[in-house]
Amino acid sequence: MRELRWGDFDDLTDAYYRLYDERRRGEPIGITLFHERPSRADEVGWFTELYRRVLTGDAVVVVAERGGHAVGSCVVSRLAAQADAENGHVGSLGLLVHQAHRGQGVGTALMRAALEKCRGVFEIVRLSVFATNVRAKKLYTSLGFHEIGRVPRAIRRGDSYIDEDLMVLVLDGKGHPATRG
Repeated sequence: MRELRWGDFDDLTDAYYRLYDERRRGEPIGITLFHERPSRADEVGWFTELYRRVLTGDAVVVVAERGGHAVGSCVVSRLAAQADAENGHVGSLGLLVHQAHRGQGVGTALMRAALEKCRGVFEIVRLSVFATNVRAKKLYTSLGFHEIGRVPRAIRRGDSYIDEDLMVLVLDGKGHPATRG
């Protein structure tokens, strides 16, 4: 586990692009994607902005490396444009693990390292997860996240719909998230 490097662009973009192939094959990927795969120029813009946010303290990124290549990342980005905004204390988490490295503890290690780095940067970390992604929800719960709500039919893939669960982790110990009820 390490910090994001400028040279991670190709590996992380490749892992992201592979998600489009997985979706096309009908595999149960657990994140939302654009209708069409973004262009390489779009990805350069996204990565540049992510790197800038890391440098300004508005994002925490941890990268998993194996064999000299980035095989996954955990990104927690500040919801607000500035830390002193009313919701500047809240981070939104995203996790990406290359298909060849899933099920090997990479996601767990990424999240543990990222959440540790988030302490003192964010008070609350939130995420959304497909309601059908039992494996991911089990991981998030084991790390202290609590489910706080569900958005029915949030994702549409072809003729099918998937509900989305919202989860939060309070890092500062000053409160407890509401539970679904």
